[in-house]
Amino acid sequence: MSTIKIPPVLRGSVGGHREVEVAGGTVNEVLDRLYEEHPAVRDQLVTPEGELHRFVNVYVNDEDVRLGSWLDTEVGADDTVLILPAMAGGAP
Repeated sequence: MSTIKIPPVLRGSVGGHREVEVAGGTVNEVLDRLYEEHPAVRDQLVTPEGELHRFVNVYVNDEDVRLGSWLDTEVGADDTVLILPAMAGGAP
Protein backbone atom coordinates (compact mmCIF):
# COMPACT_ATOMS: atom_id res chain seq x y z
CA MET A 1 0.00 0.00 0.00
CA SER A 2 1.08 3.55 -0.68
CA THR A 3 1.31 6.19 2.01
CA ILE A 4 -0.56 9.46 1.50
CA LYS A 5 0.80 12.29 3.64
CA ILE A 6 -2.01 14.55 4.77
CA PRO A 7 -1.25 18.24 5.44
CA PRO A 8 -2.77 19.88 8.54
CA VAL A 9 -5.44 21.73 6.53
CA LEU A 10 -6.94 18.39 5.37
CA ARG A 11 -6.53 16.30 8.52
CA GLY A 12 -9.99 17.14 9.87
CA SER A 13 -11.45 15.41 6.81
CA VAL A 14 -9.48 12.21 7.40
CA GLY A 15 -10.08 11.73 11.11
CA GLY A 16 -7.01 13.71 12.14
CA HIS A 17 -4.55 11.31 10.54
CA ARG A 18 -1.16 12.58 9.37
CA GLU A 19 -0.83 9.66 6.97
CA VAL A 20 -3.27 7.27 5.32
CA GLU A 21 -2.37 3.94 3.73
CA VAL A 22 -4.22 3.11 0.50
CA ALA A 23 -3.81 0.76 -2.44
CA GLY A 24 -3.64 1.84 -6.06
CA GLY A 25 -1.39 1.68 -9.10
CA THR A 26 -1.73 5.32 -10.18
CA VAL A 27 -2.25 8.66 -8.47
CA ASN A 28 -5.84 8.65 -9.70
CA GLU A 29 -6.52 5.22 -8.17
CA VAL A 30 -4.88 6.21 -4.88
CA LEU A 31 -6.98 9.38 -4.69
CA ASP A 32 -10.15 7.44 -5.51
CA ARG A 33 -9.43 5.04 -2.61
CA LEU A 34 -8.80 8.02 -0.34
CA TYR A 35 -12.18 9.50 -1.31
CA GLU A 36 -13.89 6.15 -0.67
CA GLU A 37 -12.38 5.86 2.81
CA HIS A 38 -12.70 9.57 3.67
CA PRO A 39 -15.49 11.15 1.58
CA ALA A 40 -15.21 14.57 3.26
CA VAL A 41 -11.77 15.18 1.78
CA ARG A 42 -13.12 14.88 -1.77
CA ASP A 43 -14.98 18.21 -1.57
CA GLN A 44 -11.76 19.94 -0.58
CA LEU A 45 -9.75 18.53 -3.47
CA VAL A 46 -12.14 18.00 -6.39
CA THR A 47 -14.34 20.35 -8.42
CA PRO A 48 -18.06 19.60 -8.88
CA GLU A 49 -17.11 18.30 -12.34
CA GLY A 50 -14.81 15.69 -10.78
CA GLU A 51 -11.50 17.32 -11.67
CA LEU A 52 -8.74 17.99 -9.15
CA HIS A 53 -8.76 21.68 -8.19
CA ARG A 54 -6.01 23.55 -10.01
CA PHE A 55 -4.56 24.79 -6.72
CA VAL A 56 -3.98 21.24 -5.41
CA ASN A 57 -0.42 20.00 -5.90
CA VAL A 58 0.35 16.29 -5.83
CA TYR A 59 3.79 14.75 -5.42
CA VAL A 60 4.98 11.15 -5.62
CA ASN A 61 8.24 10.70 -3.76
CA ASP A 62 8.86 14.48 -3.91
CA GLU A 63 8.29 14.63 -7.69
CA ASP A 64 5.51 16.94 -8.92
CA VAL A 65 3.10 14.79 -10.95
CA ARG A 66 2.28 17.79 -13.17
CA LEU A 67 5.75 17.37 -14.66
CA GLY A 68 5.09 13.73 -15.48
CA SER A 69 1.96 11.77 -16.30
CA TRP A 70 -0.29 13.84 -13.99
CA LEU A 71 -2.97 11.61 -12.42
CA ASP A 72 -1.78 8.63 -14.49
CA THR A 73 1.59 8.73 -12.68
CA GLU A 74 2.38 5.26 -11.41
CA VAL A 75 2.44 4.66 -7.67
CA GLY A 76 4.18 1.68 -6.10
CA ALA A 77 3.54 0.00 -2.78
CA ASP A 78 6.50 1.74 -1.16
CA ASP A 79 5.80 5.19 -2.62
CA THR A 80 4.68 8.26 -0.73
CA VAL A 81 2.03 10.58 -2.16
CA LEU A 82 1.84 14.11 -0.80
CA ILE A 83 -1.29 16.21 -1.35
CA LEU A 84 -0.51 19.87 -0.91
CA PRO A 85 -3.26 22.45 -1.44
CA ALA A 86 -1.76 25.85 -2.23
CA MET A 87 -2.23 28.36 0.56
CA ALA A 88 -2.79 32.06 0.02
CA GLY A 89 -3.68 35.02 2.09
CA GLY A 90 -2.09 37.28 4.62
CA ALA A 91 -2.20 40.92 5.52
CA PRO A 92 -2.98 43.51 2.84
